[in-house]
Amino acid sequence: MNSWLFIRRLRAPAFIILVGITALLNQWGVLRFGHSWPLYLILAGVLMLAERAAIAAAPPAAPPLYPGAYAPAAYSPGAYAPPPAYTGPASESQYGSQPGAPAGEDPLAAPDRRS
Repeated sequence: MNSWLFIRRLRAPAFIILVGITALLNQWGVLRFGHSWPLYLILAGVLMLAERAAIAAAPPAAPPLYPGAYAPAAYSPGAYAPPPAYTGPASESQYGSQPGAPAGEDPLAAPDRRS
């Protein structure tokens, strides 16, 4: 995780902790809620400065080789085996046979059936 994202994710918990500290100070009579708004502005400013510093410290991303480029995967010729060749139906009896056609021949491939 980069530092910018880490600081960004700490934003809400930091404000919740500040609300709790402000509530505690209000109970003790040290600081009222109406007078605590500068603390929220200071916390927001510190977090924004930390985010900008994290962005400035991050290295720039490398531009792609061309639009839509992707990193090619390594190719291993032994990793892929082509599927076996089609040999036709398993048996004639499974699909039935055409009347008058010799066994093992396709009746539509006969010369008299071609158009």
